[in-house]
Amino acid sequence: MDAEKKQRRQSLKVIFSEAIMVLAVVVSVVVLALIVSGYWINSDFKVERQGMLQISSMPAGADVSIDGDTAWLQRTNTSKVLSSGEHTVVLTKEGYDSWTKTINIQEGLLYRLHYPRLFLNQRTAQKMLNLDGITTTSISPDDSIILLTNNTTKWQLLNLTEDKPSSTKLDISKVFSSISLADDAKEGLFTGEIVTADWDLDASHILFEVKTADKKLEWVLLDVKNPEKSLNLTKEFGVDFSTVQILDNSSSNLMGIEKGNLRRVDVSGRSMSAVLAKNVQSFDHYHNEIVFAAESTESDNLIEAMESQKAEGSGESDKSDEELPYFVGNFKLNDDKYTILFKTASPTKAVLSQFYDQKYYTVLEESQVRVYTHDDLEEYAKYDLNFTPEKIKVGHDGEFILMYSGAHIASLDMEANSVREWQAEGESFSWLDFDMLYSVKDGELFVYDFDGLNKRSLAKNVSDHFSVGITDNKWLYYFSDNHLMREWIVEH
Repeated sequence: MDAEKKQRRQSLKVIFSEAIMVLAVVVSVVVLALIVSGYWINSDFKVERQGMLQISSMPAGADVSIDGDTAWLQRTNTSKVLSSGEHTVVLTKEGYDSWTKTINIQEGLLYRLHYPRLFLNQRTAQKMLNLDGITTTSISPDDSIILLTNNTTKWQLLNLTEDKPSSTKLDISKVFSSISLADDAKEGLFTGEIVTADWDLDASHILFEVKTADKKLEWVLLDVKNPEKSLNLTKEFGVDFSTVQILDNSSSNLMGIEKGNLRRVDVSGRSMSAVLAKNVQSFDHYHNEIVFAAESTESDNLIEAMESQKAEGSGESDKSDEELPYFVGNFKLNDDKYTILFKTASPTKAVLSQFYDQKYYTVLEESQVRVYTHDDLEEYAKYDLNFTPEKIKVGHDGEFILMYSGAHIASLDMEANSVREWQAEGESFSWLDFDMLYSVKDGELFVYDFDGLNKRSLAKNVSDHFSVGITDNKWLYYFSDNHLMREWIVEH
């Protein structure tokens, strides 16, 4: 074979090899792109688009069964590609109770289950402290501190993160107006009735709503580390707040309604803003943004008409919408002008939340729930409930929203885009941690996931008017017969 033919054949081999390599790369990229998009080859060798389940548990290392299949024998924390549609997930761990839920996997989407909690089956209750004389308790959001109140001016703070909870005295004699200082009294007495006690996320302040002896409301921001720096809002500003909320982690800013007027309180500056909105019925906040529900006034209708004219470039706005008597508005804390978002026919409650990277407005009008995207106000979902909730609250990380009256609850699951109505045992419920709820009926302690599923009974003879909490994901605290009780809920 002459040199020219040999060189030509070698060139063809090189070209063919490079073409094969390029084709392999292209095919690999396409296959990877399809896998990332959720496409997979099923057992029948057909290509179908799937989704992914990401699951973790407390404690970690639980065995995972999906649709009864344990062949793959995965444990939490793990991820698995699943076909679209319904799947039943069961978590088990030796020595613990089980957890189960039916989920709906959507094509090309990730479904997270990060909140399942398993409880140790064999638990022993320990008496930690005798608490005779305690009238109410309140536990911090991270369950690290519990406040014990009584009828004196000396309250207690318990540190629950220690093996033996330590106690710190808290002098509230100069904080509340509801203090009796009779000449014949050995010490001051607290005469108020605590209605609510809300902690900030730093566990540094507690916002109290107290009913005084003459049935008036008093609002006090208690500094648990330096009580002398506490702020009695009612006394300081001389106004009657009907509701107050903490706006940030350390209670540097508050927002309240007084006689329908929405005002902001600067705690460090001990100052109150001018009226931010009138005829306000309720409000909520997310970071520096406020959403509120109010009754319309002539000025509100004028604002809306001007905004409508500006948006449409014409002189007419929707007259039927203008005539609606209520609205939902929003504004940012550094802005003194609000925007009207929606007009409604009846009073509403609205909250602002973020799930993944998208923010949403959830509007509750009587028994109808509507969810709107924040930026373009498009309707994301709508649900009709079988009851009319009195309150609405955003859960942890915006993953769920609870609407409730007493123990009747509707849980909006943003992950599953669904609502589930359910009834807790007893007359009311409280938060056990960021994702679980609890209630007490006839001395029996029940716990639930945020959607009411995986209901379990954990203890008997539990005081229903005292707090329950889980600390460090290992101790369950509750009160029984004037004693603080503790149980290990994980192996130790």
